[in-house]
Amino acid sequence: MQRFALKTFIASGLRTPFGRGGGALADHDAISLSVPLVQAMAEKARPDLFIWGTVIPSLGWSNIGREIWLDAKLDPTVPAFSAVLACSTSMVAAFAAAGLLGGGTDLVMVGGAEVMSNPPIGLKLEASKRIVKLFRTNPGEALAALQTLTPDDLVLPVKGWANRITGRTMGDHMEETAQIWEIGRAAQDDWALKSHQRAVAGWDNGFFDDLVIALPEITRDANPRADTSAEKLASLPAAFDKSGKGSLSAGNSSPITDGAAACWVATEAGLAKLPAGTFHAELIDHEIAAVDHGIDGLLMAPSFAIPRLLARHGLRYEDIALWEIHEAFAAQVLANVAALEKPGWTRDRAGVDFDFGPFPWDRVNPNGGSVAIGHPFAATGARDLSQAVKELWAKPSGSFAVVSVCADGGHGTIALLRRP
Repeated sequence: MQRFALKTFIASGLRTPFGRGGGALADHDAISLSVPLVQAMAEKARPDLFIWGTVIPSLGWSNIGREIWLDAKLDPTVPAFSAVLACSTSMVAAFAAAGLLGGGTDLVMVGGAEVMSNPPIGLKLEASKRIVKLFRTNPGEALAALQTLTPDDLVLPVKGWANRITGRTMGDHMEETAQIWEIGRAAQDDWALKSHQRAVAGWDNGFFDDLVIALPEITRDANPRADTSAEKLASLPAAFDKSGKGSLSAGNSSPITDGAAACWVATEAGLAKLPAGTFHAELIDHEIAAVDHGIDGLLMAPSFAIPRLLARHGLRYEDIALWEIHEAFAAQVLANVAALEKPGWTRDRAGVDFDFGPFPWDRVNPNGGSVAIGHPFAATGARDLSQAVKELWAKPSGSFAVVSVCADGGHGTIALLRRP
């Protein structure tokens, strides 16, 4: 079953190296970090449309897509708009682009950027109303009032981008889910170690060379650790639940990260505009799921989306040659796959009565994932898509890949790709 009216492709793009929070890229904002990346992408081809996103908001812009495009001094006749869906931002940008192909739109550049080092500080509503009113009536008094603001007047990022509804961080939520699914510390650390080892190997063997541009500040991802070990990971304290039951640590969770990533969405005519040899895969289908996070967990929607997507195409887990799964936390990957493998789960909870068979763990994230590479919220979807498309080209023609991203708010976005 083909979802789209036109054959639709994802082509690998470029990204910046991902920097550690407070590190080499911390002097940027999402716009300035995106500009050199978008310029490098535009050197390869002129898109018919540009879609970009960032998750952490700023009062300095509204349509960040257009701001980046114009700051990059690129063709102003190319339309540009913005997309956002938490950690799935640049993946839903790709889905939006796929739906807009045709009618002269054959090639779309999509992506996202996050500078998590520099979250903005804002005023709470009452303080904002008070100060704005004063500026209208008495600017001098307004300036004096700014000097009297207290922490109670400010919106501060003191809880690490907590979910607004619950007031709890994604780590807090995932800690609870890990305990429900009995995902232990040793299993999480083991997955984190694999992620680091694979990412380091990917850099060492040149896998990332044509996917990452060098910046003046940094030329290689800063987060993957060649010197980590099971012993070092096990020695780290719990990062969220400090009651003695906690199992999520800084070592098995994705780190605070700065970075930007992009990829292409194209028709066959759009592919012809890209340089010869650009890695690409057909976007066969996609799924966006949402769950009640009070029942199923904040980051468990992929376990609903994946079986629904595969069942539409009669595919078992073993039919997928490559699984590119975003690692918000090692526990999140392990819990979602535990749900996929649990007898009756896909039937009773996801509503899909289909025998998917055993899950092929050896096909997941062959060049590392977000625990090692990093997770700049809006950049992760495009990073995952580009990485998966290139990895898929090491497989035989006709091979399938699943790209899965969990997102705050109880969302999950899944893409089904096929190598030409």
